[in-house]
Amino acid sequence: MTAAPETTVSARLLGLLARDLPLDRLTTDPAGLAAYATDRSGTRPDGGPSAVVHVRRTEDVTVSLRHAHALRVPVVPRGAGTGLSGGAGAGEGSLVLDLSGMNRILELSADDQLAVVEPGVITAELDRAAGEHGLRYAPDPASAAISTIGGNIATNAGGLRCAKYGVTRDSVLGLEAVLADGTVVRTGRRTVKGVTGYDLTALLTGSEGTLAVITSATLRLRPVPVATATLAACFDTFEAAAEASYAIQRAGVVPALAELVDGPVLHAIDPALRERGAALLVVQCDGAGAEAEAEAVARAVAPSAATVERTSDPVEAESLLAARRLALPALERLGRPLIEDIAVPRSRLAEAVREIRAISARHDVPVFTIAHAADGNLHPIVVVDPALPELPDAAWEAAGEIFALALRLGGTLTGEHGVGVLKRQWVAEELGPAAHGLQRRIKEVFDPHGILNPGKGL
Repeated sequence: MTAAPETTVSARLLGLLARDLPLDRLTTDPAGLAAYATDRSGTRPDGGPSAVVHVRRTEDVTVSLRHAHALRVPVVPRGAGTGLSGGAGAGEGSLVLDLSGMNRILELSADDQLAVVEPGVITAELDRAAGEHGLRYAPDPASAAISTIGGNIATNAGGLRCAKYGVTRDSVLGLEAVLADGTVVRTGRRTVKGVTGYDLTALLTGSEGTLAVITSATLRLRPVPVATATLAACFDTFEAAAEASYAIQRAGVVPALAELVDGPVLHAIDPALRERGAALLVVQCDGAGAEAEAEAVARAVAPSAATVERTSDPVEAESLLAARRLALPALERLGRPLIEDIAVPRSRLAEAVREIRAISARHDVPVFTIAHAADGNLHPIVVVDPALPELPDAAWEAAGEIFALALRLGGTLTGEHGVGVLKRQWVAEELGPAAHGLQRRIKEVFDPHGILNPGKGL
């Protein structure tokens, strides 16, 4: 029996969706579909989606997946499209589930220090809502003002404060999610502790939309620190700044954040910043001992720093952090960034920095580097001409050497952005054949027909 032509399958799916969804949920107009073909990475698959479902409730997801599963149509879950690995790109004939409209905070409990939210809630908006109760949502990706909770969960996003408070997974208590066949599952709990059964919440967090579609999340909130102290240090070399960041750890301090920005990035943000040094290290300590910890940080970095300034004023602290938050937008103004996301053991951060500089020189490819220095997460970024139809060979070769470097130093291909499509060819090398095969079998259990975000992750 021959398979039905793809156009026939798409027409059948669209007919079923038009029948079973409210009128305002479905977009099929090519002009309205174009933006869904790619995400912030700029990676474009062949072709584009055949339709977008603008999800407003869990039932929209269950209906869409039930029909897509029966017809074997690929489905791409999507939030704000701020991903940096191509994970939200939608190829030929796919169905996009746009979850950005599921944006309600369903519950915020100050007593239990948790929130229940839909996946389209903007990360910074949850943090602001928690702040009204003296709480905060600790994960703080640089894209917090535009990225969604669902997207953060899909990639297990990190961010600026993850050195002390962990990545997104450490703040996810439970999930409601829809499996490929439309079955709704609920994982986790509302309690701080709980070990009943396998940890499906942790498994789904970071699964990049390949196992299930998240429709709500129960999240841990934390008290707003009683005090913060922020320090900014400039250095004559990026390597010296990296060494100084590890000196903080040796001093026994666990800062809330330690962010590192190299000279080329500083120049892209503001040439005046580059004149202050070849690298900027911003460190923030929080809690009752913030001032004492900041003093210890100052002592640790002072021997190698050109300048050191400190503040306990929140407004001044945000101005010191502004350079880090503005880094990616500044590079996007220069061209299309190919943003890498490796992590290495913290003790080898300076070695990684030196090797990246050598790789850049060897391939004659400028590399702009920022880092979550407190946890060894580096973002070496190659910026290319957006008019080019594809990335130059030299850029790919440099990226490949950077990935190999991360693995050689005992690190990983991605600390927080996910694999998406950009890093799939290196995944097997990091995982090894046994673990890679096991993960593929897990995928088959959750998604036997392979319709959920196919071609991503594994």
